[in-house]
Amino acid sequence: MSWSEQSRVQLETEHVILTPLVETDREGWREQAMDPDIWTYFVTRVDDEASFVRFFYSYLAASDNGKRTTFTITDKASGRVAGSTSYGNMSEDDLRLEIGSSWLGREFRGRGINHWTKYLLMRHAFEEMGAERVEFKTDVLNERARRGLRAIGATEEGVLRSYNPMPDGHRRDAVYYSVLKAEWPGVRELLEEGPNFR
Repeated sequence: MSWSEQSRVQLETEHVILTPLVETDREGWREQAMDPDIWTYFVTRVDDEASFVRFFYSYLAASDNGKRTTFTITDKASGRVAGSTSYGNMSEDDLRLEIGSSWLGREFRGRGINHWTKYLLMRHAFEEMGAERVEFKTDVLNERARRGLRAIGATEEGVLRSYNPMPDGHRRDAVYYSVLKAEWPGVRELLEEGPNFR
């Protein structure tokens, strides 16, 4: 079974449920995605209905054609859609994939949802899919994301300068992080202790 197939599963803890993106997730996404603060460091912008529709259907199409697996994140406490995350850049021959395109609605930040989401995705990647490397990248200016990646045990690897264009016309520098299979047992233990909000 290919990684594209293996990745399309529901993942769950007592805190969150991750389900592969489907058309009926659209309204839940919209409820959270219209917050402009989400998109400050994204390579896309959602600032009106038209841009939301383009954004949602581009991720749905990429999931449907196997280029990525996008998940809808549901907060179990409220039963509401909290945001989204994806497996992308799946290089099965190299046993490497990226976790990214992650965003949460304003009321769901700082509550441990990102922590448990990353735990589920890494656990599945390493223990079920056989990945040797899980990588993450973010804008070098995105301190919130960088703190979050350090908090889940990812190692900063370096900055790729002028990596890609941003909607306002400037080119962003991207900083890469990773967790390796050999590191996963220690990272898993750290994550299973729960979120560290310090």
